[in-house]
Amino acid sequence: MGAVSIWNAIEVAESHTSDIPSSSLTIDHSLSPSDMKPRIVELCKDLFKKWSNLDESHFSVERVSGGITNLLLKVSVVEKNGNIVNITVRLYGPNTEYVINRERELQAIPYLSAAGFGAKLLGIFANGMVQSFIDARTLAPPDMREPKLAAEIAKQLRKFHQVDIPGSKEPQLWNDIFKFYGKASNLNFDDFEEQKKYETISFKEIISEIIELKELTGCLDAPVVYAHNDLLSGNLMLNDDEERLYIIDFEYGSYSYRGFDIGNHFNEYAGYDCDYSLCPNKDEQYHFFRHYLDPERPEEVSDKDLEALYIETNMYMLASHLYWALWALIQAKMSPIDFDYLGYFFLRYGEFRRQKETCFSLAKAYLSRSHTR
Repeated sequence: MGAVSIWNAIEVAESHTSDIPSSSLTIDHSLSPSDMKPRIVELCKDLFKKWSNLDESHFSVERVSGGITNLLLKVSVVEKNGNIVNITVRLYGPNTEYVINRERELQAIPYLSAAGFGAKLLGIFANGMVQSFIDARTLAPPDMREPKLAAEIAKQLRKFHQVDIPGSKEPQLWNDIFKFYGKASNLNFDDFEEQKKYETISFKEIISEIIELKELTGCLDAPVVYAHNDLLSGNLMLNDDEERLYIIDFEYGSYSYRGFDIGNHFNEYAGYDCDYSLCPNKDEQYHFFRHYLDPERPEEVSDKDLEALYIETNMYMLASHLYWALWALIQAKMSPIDFDYLGYFFLRYGEFRRQKETCFSLAKAYLSRSHTR
């Protein structure tokens, strides 16, 4: 995947969105919103010339949310006529270029935005982007279990998967996993205790697991779609008054397998604490599948189609564990954010190992029956 230079990121944005302004300014991610304010004001004036003569008192900055890779800021601007404009400034986490292909993200945003997904891209700068402000609340993991919301997420995800992004349609999942593996298996930690934990990991075992899983999932012929690949609660927003759901943040987006996107979403029911007892059971999964496969007539989805998607999704839930486990090792080395990434690796890989036998048995039995029909 590799790092994408700042200049290339801006070039890509301009080539795919010729009317989107860009700036070479950077914002220090570690500062508080109040300390960031002068730089944010400078950025806004650089990107949007209509605000160039406003003084700092016309701008206010507040933190909206901050995950373990991004920081979102709400910037409110009082224009000379008294009109208030709200925008979102999204700061990329430090060193996230090691795990995120920003070029791929910037190429996709205009097409996803045109299809009604996410916030509108208003500008780009050296370590982030400016987008329209979405007046909605960010979901929490328990929200995703609510049947009405689960059905709406399924419907929206189906529409998302129907968006056509120009370029190669080759699924990137296994390419990304192998790239993560290459980086994750060649790390050295300065902290003695972290290095000691890292050395307990058998990368020979992991590469064997990746190859075995890739081979078996390949037998399922899962459809290739443009996938979000990171549909956790923090990337879902809901306007309760309008009952409108928003899918946001496409930084991990790529062409991938349908089952991976759905399975990854189901894994995220567990939250960052990785309480996998919260993941949807079979009945809850079938509820989601019905609304994904046929939003207009969910009760008419056949048992055959439900079973096929159940097997596909649960196999790719295993791939999701491997993907984020390896991602976490890279982040443990590269990210300055205060999060136990090394512990997260062991939680994700541990769950992979716990679920593997059950999922493999289900998939092999299903494939055996399919071949005898």
